[in-house]
Amino acid sequence: MPQSRESHLVELVDGSGRPVGEATVAVAHQPPGQLHRAFSVLLVAPDGRVLLQRRAATKTRFPLRWANSCCGHPQPGEALTEAANRRLSEELGAGPVPLREIGVHVYRAEDPATGRIEVEYDHVLRGEFPTDASLRPEPAEVAELCWVEPDELAAALQRDPDSYAPWLSGVLDRLLQPSEPPGQPADDAPERPGGR
Repeated sequence: MPQSRESHLVELVDGSGRPVGEATVAVAHQPPGQLHRAFSVLLVAPDGRVLLQRRAATKTRFPLRWANSCCGHPQPGEALTEAANRRLSEELGAGPVPLREIGVHVYRAEDPATGRIEVEYDHVLRGEFPTDASLRPEPAEVAELCWVEPDELAAALQRDPDSYAPWLSGVLDRLLQPSEPPGQPADDAPERPGGR
């Protein structure tokens, strides 16, 4: 996230996802971290592959790690799909894309390089997206893109977790095993050590 985004507001939430206040991105990610609303988008091709991005070196949390297609924070009161499509446009030059929520992943992670903390109530959104569609990744956001098979990604996450953003495993779990009903935290999604 470029420094200019650090002053944007995020919505603080309780463990059930109910709004309880606001903070800037910078404040919400300072130790010990504050639980706040986020989203993670997985763009899925007709053949089932998912689009991954390698986060740019300028990101303040987990730079140069592979992550889901796009992620970010809705502003307080902003619709998730509106916020996600805004970030898809800013990061990938894509959209708008029809998105649907497939679950929530709640996690906690510390970036060992910066000490910043992710404590996120992460809405996982899925969008259908063809592999030949035009993308214009923003270099300040995205270092690389690649399409991968979900099962191969799951194996790679087990083999080499430090190459990936720490939330990606939980996001992928929601794709492979959507929560019921969508929008509610899954029973197997406790806050975990690791990092975003």
